[in-house]
Amino acid sequence: MSRRTLGPPKPGRLLEDLAIESVDLEGQGVAHFEGKVVFVAGALTGERLSAHVLRERPSYIKAQIASIHLESPDRRQPPCRHYGVCGGCSMQHATDTAQLAYKQRVLEDNLWHLGRINGYEQLGPLRGPSFGYRSRARLSARWVDKKGGLLLGFRERAGRYVTAMDHCPVLRPEASRLLPSLKDCLQGLSIARQIPQVELAVSDDGFMVWVIRVMQPPSAEDLQRLAAFEQDHAAYLSLWLQTKGPETAAPLAEFLAEGSCNEPRSSKANPGLWLSLPEFGLRMPFSPVDFTQVNFAINRRLVHKAVQLLDAQPDDRLVDFFCGLGNFSFALARQAAHVLGIEGSQPLVAKAQANAALLKLAEKTSFQVSNLFELDQGWLEGLGRIDRALIDPPREGAQALAQALAEQSLEGCGPQRLVMVSCNPATLARDAAILVHKGRWQLTKAGIANMFPQTAHVESIAVFDRL
Repeated sequence: MSRRTLGPPKPGRLLEDLAIESVDLEGQGVAHFEGKVVFVAGALTGERLSAHVLRERPSYIKAQIASIHLESPDRRQPPCRHYGVCGGCSMQHATDTAQLAYKQRVLEDNLWHLGRINGYEQLGPLRGPSFGYRSRARLSARWVDKKGGLLLGFRERAGRYVTAMDHCPVLRPEASRLLPSLKDCLQGLSIARQIPQVELAVSDDGFMVWVIRVMQPPSAEDLQRLAAFEQDHAAYLSLWLQTKGPETAAPLAEFLAEGSCNEPRSSKANPGLWLSLPEFGLRMPFSPVDFTQVNFAINRRLVHKAVQLLDAQPDDRLVDFFCGLGNFSFALARQAAHVLGIEGSQPLVAKAQANAALLKLAEKTSFQVSNLFELDQGWLEGLGRIDRALIDPPREGAQALAQALAEQSLEGCGPQRLVMVSCNPATLARDAAILVHKGRWQLTKAGIANMFPQTAHVESIAVFDRL
């Protein structure tokens, strides 16, 4: 008998009258039953319900709601008809106010239970649009004969199937409206079965770039079909193709000129993408495969808050760790004498340097490539005087950097203030514990930024002062 590997697990036994005690980091309701922790997708704190077992292990149970006996006042009807199947969102069933409260609790719980830290000032949440905010997305593509051809959308919440999306309320509206016609265009290609994903990047002004991952070269007819689609939407759209890794992504025009896509392209035309920080007089171009925040409105608020909290003085020398394209670096350069940006990616550093020249901030900024996951106190001291620092790490956090800063602080050296922006409350709590318990740092302020409304993702910002 073949082993079943695709699709959601079949519902099992019924657990009666569960009391939901909290919501976890994945947006699941948490209850207890017969000595086991029960995680119930879509359940909210305070609800009483019955749930079918989906998966059972010695210490925990995964379950889905069968019926709700006592409903939370925070529950609402999800606005999207794909919700519950699509894996792109996990919190549409909760009101916006409830989502903010849940994320604040997640941050507080992690700082206390993982970091053993409390007594800090709670910052007010940074909030923005609840829908239509997402400027970056990676959609899966899959050809399914039984469903009429190509499916384009986020993966389903359970299993490996692709949601057949004809709209998406969290995407920027101009991108959501284009989904049906883009799918029809791709479905007509001879290589439609060899397209695994499509990546979206939207500019501040609504201009879109769709990067189509192709597993084999498109035919001449395919290229012409794509070119016709691009021409029909030329005012607000550009198509790119990606043959292998992100470095091979290039505008469709380059493939049309050469008639094939077997080799990576060395030159990249201006994609027409840019993000702005009007408060600081900044407008920065970026490539559709560069990392940028998905929510431009919250990014602007987050940069403003980080600059405000860091409180740089005109003669300060700052360091922006994990600087990327310079999202925080250039705003900070408006306040301080000099900003050193450090990033592990050479291509990102090159683009940050190019942005510095474009923004006429080359004299107030400098950038270097360093592996920020492998460093020590000696490396940190080699950077010279640091008055204040900003740290914006990926989900893995900044453990090595936190350790070096903790050791440095024991000698009465190092920056006077750190501002840390985090996309993972667990690694933030771990790094905060290193600074506070192994060094001479105090967590003075912390709060959330609602970067991903309708999801369980928790973005946060924290301030540390050296004692």
